[in-house]
Formats: sequence, C-alpha cells, structure tokens
Amino acid sequence: MKKAVKIGLGMVGAVAILYGLKEGKEILDYQAKMKKLEIETLDVCDIEDGVYVGSYDANVISASVKVTVSGGKIESIDLTSHKYDRGGPAIAIVDEVIQAQSLDVDVVSGATNSSKTILKAIENALRSDPVE
Repeated sequence: MKKAVKIGLGMVGAVAILYGLKEGKEILDYQAKMKKLEIETLDVCDIEDGVYVGSYDANVISASVKVTVSGGKIESIDLTSHKYDRGGPAIAIVDEVIQAQSLDVDVVSGATNSSKTILKAIENALRSDPVE
C-alpha cells in the first residue's frame, strides 16, 4: 500500500511540474507578444460610415469591440468582451478614444496590457470592412 501511495504522489508531482512549465511558457509568450504590440494610428476622417467589429487575443488578455463611425467620427465603441486579469480599469480607454477621436491616447496606469489589447481590437475593427 505504501508503495502505491508513493507512486501516486510521484505521478501527481510530475503532473504539477508539467502544468507549471506549460503555464510558465504561456506567460512568457504573452509577455513577448505584448512587448512587441504596436498600435498604429488611423485618420478616422478617412473611414466610411458604418459599424465595424474587431478583436485582439493575447491569450491571457483579449478584447472584442463594435465601433460605430458616422460623419468621419467615432460615435461609439462597445466593448463586447474583455478577458483580463487585473486590467478591468482599462475599459476607461474606450471613452478616451472617443473623446480624442484617435487611438493615440495614454494607456490606463496599472492596466497597460489590457489597454493595449483594447486599442488593438479597435484598430483591427477600423481596418476591417463594415458589418453594417
């Protein structure tokens, strides 16, 4: 019986180590992806009226948006999904983009990666064809 318990504990330990290695790799991949992420500026005046959808997925953090453009201005941005760890405050960046009519806004302190993810989702939406 003792031998079976030791083997069982050894197997549990091995699984835990493998899980930890997998999680560690995902975090390193995420950090590298976010470090390289660049938000390109757009001239909203050049975007035709319509509703645009876009998303960005960095594995740990992701966001999807629906952006309405009318008369050369961003009228609204609906954050349709936002997966984050501690980046909840980043939702404030949506109002900043609307107010500035630009993606060239400061990220939310303490929610930098979530802010960048939302901005990239908005950029991807505005670079796509309108859905409506």
